[in-house]
Amino acid sequence: MTETYAPRAAVQARPAAGSAVLDVVVPVYNEEADLGPCVRRLHAHLTAHFPYPFRITVADNASVDGTPAVARALADELPGVGVLRLDEKGRGRALRAAWSASPAPVLAYMDVDLSTDLAALLPLVAPLISGHSDLAIGTRLARTSRVVRGAKREVISRGYNLLLRGALAARFSDAQCGFKAIRADVAAELLPLVRDTGWFFDTELLVLAQRAGLRIHEVPVDWVDDPDSRVDIVATALADLRGIGRLGRALVTGALPLARLRAQFGRGPLPAPPGQVPAGLPRQLARFAAVGVASTLAYLLLFLLARGPLGAQPANLLALLLTAVANTAANRRLTFGVTGRRHAGRHHLQGLLAFALGLALTSGSLAVLHATTPPGRGRELTVLVAANLAATALRFLLLRLAMHHRP
Repeated sequence: MTETYAPRAAVQARPAAGSAVLDVVVPVYNEEADLGPCVRRLHAHLTAHFPYPFRITVADNASVDGTPAVARALADELPGVGVLRLDEKGRGRALRAAWSASPAPVLAYMDVDLSTDLAALLPLVAPLISGHSDLAIGTRLARTSRVVRGAKREVISRGYNLLLRGALAARFSDAQCGFKAIRADVAAELLPLVRDTGWFFDTELLVLAQRAGLRIHEVPVDWVDDPDSRVDIVATALADLRGIGRLGRALVTGALPLARLRAQFGRGPLPAPPGQVPAGLPRQLARFAAVGVASTLAYLLLFLLARGPLGAQPANLLALLLTAVANTAANRRLTFGVTGRRHAGRHHLQGLLAFALGLALTSGSLAVLHATTPPGRGRELTVLVAANLAATALRFLLLRLAMHHRP
């Protein structure tokens, strides 16, 4: 049965009096000096620029300095500021507790240093309030982001995100930026599945969301590094590597209920497109084009290598035959997603038919060229490229019919 996407309801434009639309969590540990300026600046920005009711939650995860007293004083001083005190450390643990207890429909968090420009806060949460997206992240790695930080942190950040792309097939650009938001209904389903309680919490949450088919909105941000950051880079990197390994095993073994999440969030397969646009056609065309470019380059190289000892027509036959077999095999696997030996013989026979048509086009073009103009390698290559383009269009139609045939 094909499932369709059911759009999420937007947050009420006029919520009930006193109810917050957005809850911004500020997780802290021993931040008695920075907490006051951070919360006052954040509160002033939200009051002046945020068009919905809001609240700010200071999530104190086991501070041992004067942070709890500063947090309580801020709650007494500023309306809409609350304090959540935890007895154990861990940024992920603090976010899980604060988000799980919040009544707001949109949840966010940011680091206490406010390295990210607060002007990005409304663009971050607006798609969640409207119901368009499920999660939102600030990214320092977009082309339009403006970032001030040292080379060491730049290399570490980009290296980590490249590692995520390779190890976990992550498609989001910046897992570590401390500037994220999530819809409360989405958080209620994902948080019980996130095991990490430290710095890997963000990454694990994002990977789960991506694999569940959720829409992740990215906002380029202006970001200035905090020189007083107390993050232990080595310990955090080792913990992240352990987290990547654990999460990777869970994905490979099927331990995570991804199918249930997709069905629950309405992110199953889209309905079939109209009859004039066959299912999967745009993606197939893109992959077929990539295979075609590689095949054409290989064909031209083989033709040039064999042209001298064999002559033009035999070289064309040899180059076309070799690349036709490889082209059919590549398109069978990459373009049309067909694996195994079932129908492989029929597919290759169809490919040979396409080869015969291509041979007729290219040989005929060469024959006409040689009969009408003086021979020349440049003219031969130009004619062969044009003939191959025509042959490629025919090849796609024939292969698509062959691959999609159901006996």
